[in-house]
Amino acid sequence: MIYFKTIRWKNFLSTGNVFTEVKLDKAKSTLIIGDNGAGKSTILDALTFGLFGKPFRNVNKSQLVNSVNGGGTVVEIDFSIGSKNYTIKRGIKKNFFEIWLDDSMMNQDASVRDYQELLEKNILKLNYKSFTQIVILGSSSFVPFMQLKTADRRAIIEDLLDIEIFSVMNQLLKQRVSENKDDMGTVDIALGLAKGEVENLEYLVEQLKENKSAQIKRNKKDIEKHEETIKKYKETIDTLLGKNKTLNESISDEKKVKGEIDSLLDYQKGIETNITKCNEEMDFYEKNSHCDTCEQEIPEEHRETMKSKFHGKMHELSSGLISLGFKLKKEKERLDEIEEVVKEYDNNLSEQIKINASITACQEYIKKVSKQNEEIVQVTEDIDKTKSNLNTAQEDIRIYTTEKEELSKQKYLYEIAGNLLKDGGIKAKIIKQYLPIINKYINAHLGKMDFYVSFELDEGFAETIKSRHRDEFTYDSFSEGEKMRIDLALLFTWRAVAKLKNSVNTNLLILDEVFDSSLDTAGTDEFLKILYDLTGNVNVFVISHKGEILYDKFKSHMKFEKHKNFSRIV
Repeated sequence: MIYFKTIRWKNFLSTGNVFTEVKLDKAKSTLIIGDNGAGKSTILDALTFGLFGKPFRNVNKSQLVNSVNGGGTVVEIDFSIGSKNYTIKRGIKKNFFEIWLDDSMMNQDASVRDYQELLEKNILKLNYKSFTQIVILGSSSFVPFMQLKTADRRAIIEDLLDIEIFSVMNQLLKQRVSENKDDMGTVDIALGLAKGEVENLEYLVEQLKENKSAQIKRNKKDIEKHEETIKKYKETIDTLLGKNKTLNESISDEKKVKGEIDSLLDYQKGIETNITKCNEEMDFYEKNSHCDTCEQEIPEEHRETMKSKFHGKMHELSSGLISLGFKLKKEKERLDEIEEVVKEYDNNLSEQIKINASITACQEYIKKVSKQNEEIVQVTEDIDKTKSNLNTAQEDIRIYTTEKEELSKQKYLYEIAGNLLKDGGIKAKIIKQYLPIINKYINAHLGKMDFYVSFELDEGFAETIKSRHRDEFTYDSFSEGEKMRIDLALLFTWRAVAKLKNSVNTNLLILDEVFDSSLDTAGTDEFLKILYDLTGNVNVFVISHKGEILYDKFKSHMKFEKHKNFSRIV
């Protein structure tokens, strides 16, 4: 479960250079109110920008920066998944994106795009599109499920049902198909070369006596060229081996340096603890003239002595802490240097592997040409041996022909797998299994809002809506208030299905101006019942202009206002 705890932002939209902080897990239901332009909906943009790098509303990234301060935009989000605590930090002017796990920043060697993919696929297991269908419902920029294109509907449901893996498999299969095509091309070339070799050997039988010497001379020159290449390759390997021998001496210190850092950190913690104790003792003798145990007066001379003692000790500890900090910084810099050495070491090893492969290829070529020279000499003396070489070449043709047949069978199997992995294959069957559950949830939530229709989604995600009298309707045929009820039913259905699949389970639900649009008084009351009926640890935030009507219906309240052109919570 993704358990959202806190969100903070500053210099974001109309917010100034002081962090605005909202506890996301403080109350089961919170009403957010304020005048138009006070910044009520800023929490939506801050939340999606922090997690996905883009706002909820249709606002350019540059417009997110507070126009007065012109920079220093920061959004921080704290959440936990199981026993792991995460903090996401993202900023504009200066631009940065950080993922913190248990107070340590995760590796940022990858590109921003890969770093974002790590957050969405490996941590949240949730993308922007699904997040804005399950966690946030807004009346302005929100596009309800029923108004999405078929492809977008499919993407959301596949994400909820954890079957997007089949799409990944389909992409991998396409790669395999491409490789199969390349392999068949390679075999075709090899087959052509083998056939060409047969022709050449047959020609040699007739022509070798005339051109034997010239051919051998050319081959020897070619061999010498490849031997020189091998020599250069080996010199390069010797150089790399020498470098790695030197680098290995530095790498051997890695464990020692890490141990030293750990020891320094423990020592630092101890000094900080002692500083705290000294502060407490100094504070006691500063503020107290009597012993709090025996209530006897403490002589002023003793108090001054003790304050001086602890002051000196504080100075000593602080100096030690500063010195320790320098040592710790130096060791961390040393560790960074070692890690760079390790990277260089690994790169050298990779280069050695590549060079060895090239050496092997050259050696195989030399063997082949040398053998050819031997065959040229022998062919003139023994035509039967040349015919043996012809048999070998013909065997190669047979082998390549068999390999081509195997690749053709493989291609056929890939075609079958492709049919299974496309949208109408396995994914369609899984979706079909879940459709009755999805439709059951939708109709249950519609019933809770006294909207008694039969609502069904088919395998193509098109709706069929019938009244009690079996009259058929479409989503677009309903009033705005009725559409809102359908949208709300779908919202809670996606949350229920996500929780059922354990793919997306979160404590957070934010509704932006839902009560300010087409939901009437009766619908509002019924919808509040659904909110209060939500099971589990769900924290609901409702943004509304109707504070005077809804105030008493919520356990917690949050009001935004403009003060000196900056938004703040009062």
